[in-house]
Amino acid sequence: MGCETLAANAAVSPYDLLFQALALIPVSHYFVAAFLIFLIFLYNFLEIHFLRDLLTLFRGDPVTLTYNSCSDLCQSVVAKCKILHGRYSVTPWLSSPHLQTAFLNIFGRAPPVTYRRHLFRALDGGTIALDWLTYSDVVEGTSRVIDSSAAPKGDKTPIMIVIPGLTSDSSSAYVKHLAFNMARQGWNVVVSNHRGLGGVSLTSDCCYNAGWTEDVRKIIEHIRCEYPEASLYAVGTSIGANILVKYLGEDGANTPLVGAAAICSPWDLLICDRFINRRPVQKIYDRVLTVGLQGYAQLHQSILSRLADWECIKKSNSVRDFDNHATRVLGKFETVDAYYRRSSSTNYVENVSVPLLCVSAWDDPVCTSEAIPWDECRANENIILATTAHGGHLAFYEGITASSLWWVRAVDEFLGVLRTSPFRRQKLQGSTLPKPVQSSIDQGPYLNVMGDGMVTAAGNEPRDIVPADMSNEHMVHSKKEEDTISGQGTSPDLTDETYSNKHIMKQAEQNVKDLIVPVQRCVDQLSRRSRQSIWLLAYIAIITTWPFVGSVLISVLKRRFKTFVPATLFKK
Repeated sequence: MGCETLAANAAVSPYDLLFQALALIPVSHYFVAAFLIFLIFLYNFLEIHFLRDLLTLFRGDPVTLTYNSCSDLCQSVVAKCKILHGRYSVTPWLSSPHLQTAFLNIFGRAPPVTYRRHLFRALDGGTIALDWLTYSDVVEGTSRVIDSSAAPKGDKTPIMIVIPGLTSDSSSAYVKHLAFNMARQGWNVVVSNHRGLGGVSLTSDCCYNAGWTEDVRKIIEHIRCEYPEASLYAVGTSIGANILVKYLGEDGANTPLVGAAAICSPWDLLICDRFINRRPVQKIYDRVLTVGLQGYAQLHQSILSRLADWECIKKSNSVRDFDNHATRVLGKFETVDAYYRRSSSTNYVENVSVPLLCVSAWDDPVCTSEAIPWDECRANENIILATTAHGGHLAFYEGITASSLWWVRAVDEFLGVLRTSPFRRQKLQGSTLPKPVQSSIDQGPYLNVMGDGMVTAAGNEPRDIVPADMSNEHMVHSKKEEDTISGQGTSPDLTDETYSNKHIMKQAEQNVKDLIVPVQRCVDQLSRRSRQSIWLLAYIAIITTWPFVGSVLISVLKRRFKTFVPATLFKK
């Protein structure tokens, strides 16, 4: 019986036994396990950090400040900003950069804002909508008025110009958060909508892009002429931050702005383009941005279809495709990468000469922290870079109700302290872009060849001291020329100049001789050694390939070419 039982058990497959055991587990347990696996996947996919925040009791992470150690801006302005020296704590139920970014664009929870609109006409015929918001608009409330003056011409209230991001305008939630908060603090806020946005049609063939700074420049000049006694500030967000920093770098000390802030700037568009196509979650943002750009193009189809390939624009599957078929063509760039490189603000950071606060998040899902120009920001004494561990893209929600944005409070405090501080910006004269490093051998017109054949530069400056190895005949000849010139009544300056010119010519001839002789000697030596090396290589090839021929050849060489073949080869 025992043998029969063992035989029966051996006939049963172990997989059958495993399936029978799994069948005994209730189905509800499988659903619970699948749900737990899905939660773990979702937790990692959305980069949720709730458990980590829970372990730290939602204290948040400290804000990291990057600045020049010699900066007066940090000592006199940033030192008074408690928010920048504090911590940023994320809203507990939005402990994810993707949740924060999605919540900002879907819900927003923006305060009620009603603007006063002024239409600005550009020289090329384009129309730009300027939406104003003042303290009285926030407190009293006003109805929307077109082409109305937001403030009296002689008003000295500081003005803050807001430059929105890609496909964003004054109706975006984060723009309303910023405008409402600043207007409530007594600022006059004006949102400069991009061309074709804010409910205004394109009235020219010119469209905006990530590096188009001419509109910002003209608008700032227009506002300065309209309100000459008011101090001007600017805040750029996302693509608007890239445009603002690029404008500040282009104009340098010539800009009329007193201070500025760049929030979640992409900095390097080429790096951000690579980043947004790297992982599946980033590709979702790429697709969402593409749909927004196609919606912008749809609003102005009558113009864009005439200037670019409309069918390719409609079929664009990514931001890069849209930029290739629309932005690159309209901006007259050779390639998409050329557009990204020339439009990146990181190339202009070193020339910014106004106090600039830059805010970025390490977990920004759109503008990666890999593109932040850390060293350039640290080298410029006018820039303060504030980075946080979390925050998403333009979100930075805080508080249990997620009713406010941290970066809005930081900008409010920074510009407020800057406004009342005696700090004066350090203007950078001219361009501070580094010059290419040149070698001394490229700068020296004379070359000296040393005994070992090395070539060195003699330098740019002509030598005033007569070389010690000059012949006595040359010395006497120079003395006679000097006496002849002085006897003719020539002025001392002319005498010195003539002597200097002749001295330089003779020194050049001597240097040429010094150059040719050692070089010729080295070339002769190399030629002799090269001939010997060729014969030796041929000999080695023969004796290693055909040993018998090699033994015969070596006996012949011993008798006839003893002086040619080295003795060390015959010792064996």
